[in-house]
Amino acid sequence: MSFIRNTIGSLKSRLFSNSLRAIEVNSFLLGKINTRQILNINKLNSLKEAEFKVFSQWGDDGIIQYLINKIPIINHTFVEFGVEDYTESNTRYLLMNDNWSGLVIDGSYSNICNIKSSYYYWMHDLMAVHSFIDVDNINDTLLDNGFKGDIGILSIDIDGNDYWVWKAISAVSPSIVICEFNSVFGDHHSVTVPYNPSFQRTKEHYSNLYFGASLPALIELASEKGYSFIGANSNSVNAYFIKSDLVQFINIDSLDSSFYPSKCRESRDIEGNLTFLSGADRIKEISEKSVIDLSNNELVLLKDIM
Repeated sequence: MSFIRNTIGSLKSRLFSNSLRAIEVNSFLLGKINTRQILNINKLNSLKEAEFKVFSQWGDDGIIQYLINKIPIINHTFVEFGVEDYTESNTRYLLMNDNWSGLVIDGSYSNICNIKSSYYYWMHDLMAVHSFIDVDNINDTLLDNGFKGDIGILSIDIDGNDYWVWKAISAVSPSIVICEFNSVFGDHHSVTVPYNPSFQRTKEHYSNLYFGASLPALIELASEKGYSFIGANSNSVNAYFIKSDLVQFINIDSLDSSFYPSKCRESRDIEGNLTFLSGADRIKEISEKSVIDLSNNELVLLKDIM
């Protein structure tokens, strides 16, 4: 009986895998069609006009396709960290559709094992590394894996120390930087969570709303590092920056800090259940938490500045 059960289980697994591959093939075809369409647009009113999704969580696959086809990029390489098992990511379509080479990093060993056992891992030039990224190990991790100097894209999404880690990065010089921001912090204050090398979003606050940095904080940091903000995705999750000397190659109507409050309702209660908070109710939920006000480098309570 165990043989029969194992055989049935194996057949189910193969059927699921084949079904998933079929879905991915269809997604690729749609992605290619969408890419041709967005590249025919002479001028974007905003990045959201270029959005489409293949493997990205939101519409970032389309934005990335638009940018890499407009900006002259010499090294077709990327680094992305905070990828989980790479099922949803900003660079997987870039890897598989455009055949870029890349490094992905995640703090979960099992996630990295899943990536290494995938069919695309051997088919493409991808390195997957298990590491819990902090400001002290990020540059060594990049250098130890052969990534230094000019690269095409750096994508940061670690749900916590994003600001501090980007600030610390010196080993690579990406043409494009994609960094997650916390729209709950609003667009009036340059703030970030205090640096904690072991920061874990759910442990810091059960709601999952306390993490990362505000968009103004990332825009200021980008400027210090020689980058210009060119917009965010329509879900107000990822901000896009390119080297300032490359701005001339893209034609977007407004390169300012336009902000669209996120409608993503991912808040949780103390037991981990979704509560679907939206609007001002989200900031109220974490109002007693402290952030660094980067305008004066002071620790303040969110309730005192929001």
